[in-house]
This record gives sequence, C-alpha cells and structure tokens, in this order.
Amino acid sequence: MNQVHTKADQRRAAGTTHAGRLGRVRWTICAMLFAATSINYMDRQVIGLLKPTLQSSIGLTELDYGYIVAAFQVTYAAGLVVAGRLVDRLGIRSGYSLFMSMWSLASMAHGLARSALGFGIARCFLGLSEAGNFPAAVKTVADWFPQTERSLATGIFNSGANVGAIIAPAIIPWITLRFGWRTAFVTTGLFGLPWIAWWLKNYRKPSEYPRLTRTEFDHIYGDAGVPVELDSPWLKLLTYRQTWAFSIAKFLTDPIWWFYLFWLPSFFDSRFHLGLSHLGLPLIIVYNVSVVGSVAGGWLPALFCSMGLDTAKARIYAMFICAVLALPVLMAGSLNSEWAAIGLLSLAAAAHQGWSANLFTTASDMFPRTAVGAVVGLGGMAGSIGGVLFAASAGNILHFTHSYKALFYISASAYLISIAVIWIIAPNLKKVDFTA
Repeated sequence: MNQVHTKADQRRAAGTTHAGRLGRVRWTICAMLFAATSINYMDRQVIGLLKPTLQSSIGLTELDYGYIVAAFQVTYAAGLVVAGRLVDRLGIRSGYSLFMSMWSLASMAHGLARSALGFGIARCFLGLSEAGNFPAAVKTVADWFPQTERSLATGIFNSGANVGAIIAPAIIPWITLRFGWRTAFVTTGLFGLPWIAWWLKNYRKPSEYPRLTRTEFDHIYGDAGVPVELDSPWLKLLTYRQTWAFSIAKFLTDPIWWFYLFWLPSFFDSRFHLGLSHLGLPLIIVYNVSVVGSVAGGWLPALFCSMGLDTAKARIYAMFICAVLALPVLMAGSLNSEWAAIGLLSLAAAAHQGWSANLFTTASDMFPRTAVGAVVGLGGMAGSIGGVLFAASAGNILHFTHSYKALFYISASAYLISIAVIWIIAPNLKKVDFTA
C-alpha cells in the first residue's frame, strides 16, 4: 500500500510539489464543473425562451410544448439509467467529454427542426446526452473533495445551472431578433467545444495529478489514502434504503426546477404581457438570486458543523431551511405585480438550488465514491420521471385552466414532503457499507 506507483506519487513523495502548502487544485476542478453545468443549462433553456416565437412561427401549442418538454425528460431519464454507470466505467475524464460532445451536437440540431415533431426528436437526443452532466460532476466532487467541503463544492458547480439560465436570456433574444431562432440554437451548441479541449487538457484523477501537493492530497482523502475500488452491481443499489430516499426526493423536487426553467418565460409573457425583448430582465434577476441560494445552501452545513452538529443533522437542517423558504411561491400565480412575482420566484429558485446542492451531496454522504455516479444516475432518472409527469400535467393544466396557480401550489409543497421522506427512509443519512 505504501509503494509509489505513479509519476505524480513519485513527485509528491520527493517533495517537489511544495508539500507544506495546501493548494487549490480541487477548486480549479470545481471551476470546470461549474462551466460545464452552465453550458448544460444554457443549451436546455433556449427552447423555453423561444416558446412564444415558436408558437407564432410554426404554430406550436401548449400541448405540443408540454409533450416536447416531456420528450426531453423521458430520454433524460433513460440516459441517467446508464450515464452514472458509464461514467463509473469509462472514467470521469473520458465520460464527461463524451457527453458534452453529444449534447452540443444535439443542441445545434434543433436549428434543423421545422415542426413540433422535429423539436421532439432533437429534444430526445439532447435529453439522452445531457444526462451525463450531474453523475459525472457529483462523482468528480466525491473524488476531489473531503466530505466537509462537498456540499459547498456542489453548491458552486450547481450554481452553473443558474448562470447558464442567466446567460441564455441575456443573449438568445438578441441573437433571435437579429439572426433568427435557428441561429440561436446553433450558437449555444458551439459553447461546448472549447470546454472539451480545456477538460481533456487539464483533468486527471487526484492520484495522477502532477501539481497536486501532498498536503492537498491528504486533505482530500484524510487518513484513508486512495479509496479501495469496491463496486456494487447496479441492481444491488436498489436494495438499499438510501438509494430510495435519494431517488424519491429527486422524483418530487427535480420537476420544480424544470418548471422554473421551461415555463417561467411563458408565465411572465402570459401573466404580465412581456414580449421576447422584455423577458430577459425578470429571468436574469430570478436566476442571479438563485446563484446565491446555490452557494449559500452549500455553505450552510459547514456553518452548522462549526456549531457542533454532526454532518447528517447539518445537512438535514440546511435542507429544511431551503424547504421552508420555498413555501411563499404558492402565491405567485395570484399576483398582479410583476416585481412581486419576480421576488417570490427569485426566493423559490434560490431555495431550490440550495436544496439541490445538499440533496446531491447526500449521495456521497451515504455511498462510497465508486458508487456515487450510479446512485446519482438512478436518482436523476427518478427526477426525470417526475419531470415527465409534471410536464405532461402542466401542459394540460395550462391548456384547460389558463392558470399557473395549481403548478405553484405543487412547487411550494414538494420540498417539505421530500425531507420527511428522507428522514423516515434513511434516518441520519447512514453510510452504506459494501463490505458488510
């Protein structure tokens, strides 16, 4: 176990990596995850921003849009069945770059669509490929960060979802009004290419990273050293209560973020009569505030731990605070003030992202590093199934009632129900032991 196996190990053992300095290589890795997640969400949000344009240009209906969103989420769920395990098998470096390549091409393919069916097909391929982002990112965090820093690192990279949602409304209306909606899809798809080059050039496992100091390496792994590669069959994971706790919570709460991502543009347009040129500011405000929620939510457990709480209680308390902060959004569908709606939706989006940062981290709290990708994939699949049901329901609710009230009621209550489920099924977030 003490034998030096790699060149990186030899340099660390020789002391050529400034062993006394902690180093910040892990935060550079986190920055790459942040950028990938930003691109991921920018690509998937374009269709939501262009929904009013597509309704007038190709006759897209509310039902069509609901089914298109559902098509994305069906294939996203299917992709997550294999994405986590594929990342575990191929390795993070190869797996992540493969998924980014595929979803960039799928995003550009939207520019070829001429009907609702065409968008549905393009959306299927986008969902299938974008499924790789979160299993790969959460597994990377589990490999590169000690348990005490994982929720903060997850909160930071997860805030990329908000940044992508900020960049999209800032640039998509401008591109669409000047060059057409097809160019908007192609432009966002191209953002993935420089990231792939950056990732392949710079990413390595901690044990193979040449500039990682011995101090930072020990900080990541503590006294355990490089983890033993204990694996568990995919179906075996379904026998653990922890897998079900994580997956049910994703099933109940992931659809809420899909709702905020895909339906807020049309909500502001229908409720407050904002055209494409005026949709950007409300969305930018909502998603900017949600960035704060993602990072702050990820930081809260560390604060609670410093007060003497154990990691499990600190995580649950942070999630409970986020669940309570999401409640006021139930009033959003009844408001007549655009700015009041922006305020409530900003708070709700921030609460969701803080919740999500901590929920993702429960996977690495409860499972060994080698199983994290697969568990996140299973949970993401459950979240996507919930998203499919929500999307189909939302399309029908809006078609027949022309009101968002019921959708906001669901959005407000999902988190408290989820935290109760987690506490009942997996109390104290007990760690799974594959060697038992």
